[in-house]
Amino acid sequence: MTDRYAVIGNPIAHSRSPQLHAAFARQCGQDMAYEALLAPLDGFADAVRRFRAGGGRGMNVTVPFKVEAMRLADRLTERARLAGAVNTLRFEADGILGDNTDGVGLVADIRDRLGVPLAGSRVLLLGAGGAARGVILPLLEAGVEGLMLANRTPEKAVRLIEPFGIREGLHGGGFGMLAKHEFDVVINATSASLSDEGLPLPDGVFADGSLAYDMVYGRGETRFLADARSMGAARLSDGLGMLVAQAAESFLLWRGVRPDTAPVMAELSAA
Repeated sequence: MTDRYAVIGNPIAHSRSPQLHAAFARQCGQDMAYEALLAPLDGFADAVRRFRAGGGRGMNVTVPFKVEAMRLADRLTERARLAGAVNTLRFEADGILGDNTDGVGLVADIRDRLGVPLAGSRVLLLGAGGAARGVILPLLEAGVEGLMLANRTPEKAVRLIEPFGIREGLHGGGFGMLAKHEFDVVINATSASLSDEGLPLPDGVFADGSLAYDMVYGRGETRFLADARSMGAARLSDGLGMLVAQAAESFLLWRGVRPDTAPVMAELSAA
């Protein structure tokens, strides 16, 4: 029988996950079907259980259910536990495994596709929500020299890094602390680009040859990227590659094979 997978969220019609996983399945010769499921805001757990009872093997989870998915899982990977959210579920005989592939996808896109080294780099992460929390551990594991989190509410950034313990080079606070600091990679994990809102970045944050990376994708040059260009960022990227790379990590977790993301990325970019 064809193995069944799905992405679940609310809303969900915009999701590109079915297209991504269909392309991965063709490339890797996997007999699987992947669909998009709209879950009621108060019916996530029931929808997951029905899908699993119907033969489902795994699911991707998107907004607003990533925290609820963490509570539903019987076991968590370390990166999911520290992220405080789950975006991938694997149904096993003895329960549900919850994982978070967002951060791994970000690191893979920056380091492998864009060719920007993270080891020894100075990274600025903007925002203190779930998107930021999910990428902290993978960035640290990539060997960054320093990781600074900046948020409009400084206390949120400080709380966000607490689960990671005291580490040299890991700091959190407000935008005011950025004065006189420069970074090799600046990542926007806020929702500001969805409303074309600017961020209070001081002059000088972009080092020579730096990358400005916006997790938002499909919106052209966002306000963040436009501002970064004017402030001296040498390279710009949206988050489409992160989407593809995190999907590939989910595919590996489910199927035991890692797809080549390059042709799929090219297909999406052309579309």
